[in-house]
Amino acid sequence: MPGTVLSVFAVNPQRVGGVEMFARELSLQLDTLGWKSVLCFLDAPPPNVGRFLAAPGVSIEWLPDIDRLQWSVLRDMSGLLRKYRPEIVHMHFTAQVSPFPWLARLHSVRSNYLTDHISRAEGYAPKRAAWWKLAIGRTLNWPLTGLIAVSDYNALCDITYGAIPKRRVMRIYNGVDLSRICGDPVRFRQEHKIPANRAIVLQVSWMIPEKGVEDLIEAAKLVLASNPNVQFVLGGEGVCRQEYMARVEAAGIADHFTWTGLIDDPLASGVYQAADVVCQLSRWQEAFGWMIAEAMACGKPVVASRVGGIPEIVEDGISGYLVHRRQPAEAADRILRLLDDPELRRKMGASARRAVETRFNLQQNVTELLQLYGIACRGAGC
Repeated sequence: MPGTVLSVFAVNPQRVGGVEMFARELSLQLDTLGWKSVLCFLDAPPPNVGRFLAAPGVSIEWLPDIDRLQWSVLRDMSGLLRKYRPEIVHMHFTAQVSPFPWLARLHSVRSNYLTDHISRAEGYAPKRAAWWKLAIGRTLNWPLTGLIAVSDYNALCDITYGAIPKRRVMRIYNGVDLSRICGDPVRFRQEHKIPANRAIVLQVSWMIPEKGVEDLIEAAKLVLASNPNVQFVLGGEGVCRQEYMARVEAAGIADHFTWTGLIDDPLASGVYQAADVVCQLSRWQEAFGWMIAEAMACGKPVVASRVGGIPEIVEDGISGYLVHRRQPAEAADRILRLLDDPELRRKMGASARRAVETRFNLQQNVTELLQLYGIACRGAGC
């Protein structure tokens, strides 16, 4: 019998990004099976995101402190469970060890899952938890049906840590909605006053040290010394944005940088379509790299750090280049190779698109999740 899936995301739905596209696709596929979808975030989505998430059978809720382990959160979560009586609960971006699995069990939830989206710190090495942490983790996670990792790297970290038995850890990649690649690159250039004769090197990310923005700025200095007809476009907000802008100004290359701020809908904005090369020079151990997959879906070659789950997305020398973290000279060399060779960019971009179609296709990966839930059929003849 069809029922209800409660998906809880400990994030603010500020834009139409990876989380929001996943939530919408999940709701649409659940509706075709006769199931209802409840989407819960930290805050109410703004109007444009609310319209995007709206679909038959969808209810939207928000719990401001769901990312904090305190009594009021358990009380409010209990209220949601009583209100909707879901058969399946799926937590995203919450702590790996928490009371939520037991709370779900106490409310007669049939299955409950946790997805590990979390990037690890720079230099993190997977290791086994201390015995007392294992004891607490195994006890609190005993009712958990399964832990889903968004990359093999995260799965390795989870299995090694040991708070959840290996047999209950599985990997389902994040995905990109291939039906939404519709942006106008000409309009994007015009909107941001980017000269027509300049190639665009793009990074879309939070403006924080973990994303390697400082390394991209240093790489830009080297690239511009060799090829001045380049514009570096940085999309995103963050606590360090003003600091990075001041650094670019001090280096005398501010007219070669465009800072877009938060992009409400990257795939529809034309930002990826306008780019010639896309970078993600992360320093920390990325769990996946949603922006990388989005750029690849738009047929763009990527220069990215060889960290965390990124090597599972970018195949070095095929769909882009992998470089060592904190090595701007290496990144600059790969950027220049791509800028100097349009045919290489085309070939790598085509390979990148194929990789997304086969491995990071949102529709396929959500169907895989529903099969895991036990509410979608498997194999031919479904």
